[in-house]
Amino acid sequence: MSKIDELIREKCPNGVNFLLLKDVTEMKRGTPATRNTMSEGAIPVVSGGKEPAFYCNVSNREGETITVAGSGAGAGFVKYWNEPIFVNDAFSVKGISGISTKYIYYYLANIQDKIYSTKTGGGIPHVHIKNIENFRIPVPPLDIQKEIVGVLDSFTELEAELEAELEARRKQYEHYRDQLLSFENLSAEGGQVELLPLGELGVFYGGLTGKTKDDFNGGNSKFITYKNVYSNIALDIDVDDRVKIEEGEKQRTIEYGDVLFTGSSETPDECGFSSVLTKRTDEELYLNSFCFIFRFNDLKNVDPEFMKHLFRSKQIRYQIGKTASGVTRFNVSKQMMQKVKIPIIPIEEQKRIASVLDKFYAINKDIIIGLPAEIEARHKQYVYYRDKLLTFKEKTA
Repeated sequence: MSKIDELIREKCPNGVNFLLLKDVTEMKRGTPATRNTMSEGAIPVVSGGKEPAFYCNVSNREGETITVAGSGAGAGFVKYWNEPIFVNDAFSVKGISGISTKYIYYYLANIQDKIYSTKTGGGIPHVHIKNIENFRIPVPPLDIQKEIVGVLDSFTELEAELEAELEARRKQYEHYRDQLLSFENLSAEGGQVELLPLGELGVFYGGLTGKTKDDFNGGNSKFITYKNVYSNIALDIDVDDRVKIEEGEKQRTIEYGDVLFTGSSETPDECGFSSVLTKRTDEELYLNSFCFIFRFNDLKNVDPEFMKHLFRSKQIRYQIGKTASGVTRFNVSKQMMQKVKIPIIPIEEQKRIASVLDKFYAINKDIIIGLPAEIEARHKQYVYYRDKLLTFKEKTA
């Protein structure tokens, strides 16, 4: 970054001009669009979230574009694009002549919290152009802007490479798991597979009831969080999460072999994620109220180690996804979950498949555990330098 320091000393030794965002960019509101009025395609539709609302076949922005989400939980989220997009419930920002759009993006990303703080509206929060157009931003000479962009791009490109590697590892395990656990493969390997609905194999139970926020401060018993269930195929019971359970209080505990499910999510695809208690323990474990339990009637013909993989497999996940309904938030129906069918195969075959998948999962997990830590470290480094590079002394008259 010595080149940037040299350029600053040479071209703006007394500081740089701070100008209003609206004076150095073109800011445009989005255009209404719905799935009913647009055909499906490959062009991202930018709306109120951090990811595209859907994909269509027309665009209303080309080339470098910054978008700011307009409403909802993601209102104010800043994103950079260099491809055709359709700006819907959002607005776009683009640098005018002599101003790098990518430089503006990095600056807005650096003040993301400030943009979030401008949200207005009682029910659904909104961020409008008028909320941020009068932000004052430092505008150094264009060659300095480009040098800063180059440095920050190098950080983000490395972070993107690490994330791509992480995703590839996950997909590798998932592909192998789904192939091994497909109904067709199970039939070929172990003979005729019997598909039985969960309603015939066990019973569903809810989590904790009647608890307040205070009950989770300084509690005396372990409880399993929503995140624990969502993030682990086998339940992590080495946790510090506690809840207050009074003597004689009637609350259901988790038992060995129980399959736990997340009850709701913002998308149907993320509902009903499972985790299985695969370890025997004398500790009483309680489940949060946003998840629920499926308990097999008989574990003689069920291997929990096999079930932890099975319930995350593609064919079972597809069935579970169909049990979720909602508009802004989707909830799993326990009644419909009873109709989800799983393959019943000999216990010896379950154990064999579980052993194979455990080994493959362990190999990938070692890498998967290390990569997020590396990504986090790189991201912190990027944020540090972004803040450092985008901090300027203001030029005085």
